[in-house]
Amino acid sequence: MMDFIENIEWSVLMTNAGIIILKLLGIIIAFLIVKAIGNKVIRKMFNRLQERENISNGRALTLHSLTLNIFSYVLIFIFIVMIFQVFNYNVSALIAGAGVVGLAIGFGAQGLVSDVVTGFFLLLEKQIDVEDYVTVAGFDGIVEQVGLRTTQIRGFDGTLHYVPNREITNVSNHSRGNMRALVDIGISYDDDIDKAISVLQVVCDKLSAEDENIVDGPNVLGVQALGSSDVVIRVLAKTKNMEQWAVERNLRKAIKEAFDANEIEIPYPHQVNVEKK
Repeated sequence: MMDFIENIEWSVLMTNAGIIILKLLGIIIAFLIVKAIGNKVIRKMFNRLQERENISNGRALTLHSLTLNIFSYVLIFIFIVMIFQVFNYNVSALIAGAGVVGLAIGFGAQGLVSDVVTGFFLLLEKQIDVEDYVTVAGFDGIVEQVGLRTTQIRGFDGTLHYVPNREITNVSNHSRGNMRALVDIGISYDDDIDKAISVLQVVCDKLSAEDENIVDGPNVLGVQALGSSDVVIRVLAKTKNMEQWAVERNLRKAIKEAFDANEIEIPYPHQVNVEKK
């Protein structure tokens, strides 16, 4: 054992180890530099593409995120190949092995293949983009990332949902075109319906002139229903995308103030106490 240790050429061993360490450091530094430059080039490329081709911001973000993911995967694969080359490992054997593993995964992980295929068609058909408000797989929220395997949706309570693409069988995209703001307001059976409708239309005309988020209307459609204790009148407007809730809130506030000023009652439950003597 002592003879074996004494026969080791420590100077050569240390020299080879130092060369390997320097090569590894060089590869890591080159990897970080190329990754930073690549990310910057991709970002600038999509900024210019968005300006020239008039692509929507959501679509540009979607393609940008997908391109970054593909670039990262390719760069990591090249990094691993270079590491193996440092240790004189047969790279062709590695690539062949990766092909065999990929074939095995293709047979065994059908769900993964389904995710990739579905994600490809989601992107190709432009069904959803980043920053769209959608309903998919039972989740409502804003799309934060569309990938080949999963789609990330941020719920309105702040929860981030990771949805496998194979579970997206139906897509409801609420961000394509103008949206509808609908308000049903009840008045007492004792009030004059025509007067209430006139007051409502004045409120709608005033709000339409003040709120730039309203595209069409608001208009008073008329009596929507005869309830057990109220007459329901419907007001409808078209708004810019994602602004429908704010317009509905402003309408309700303005209607309540106008009804109070004109002494029109909005029915609400009353409690009557009967004293028996």
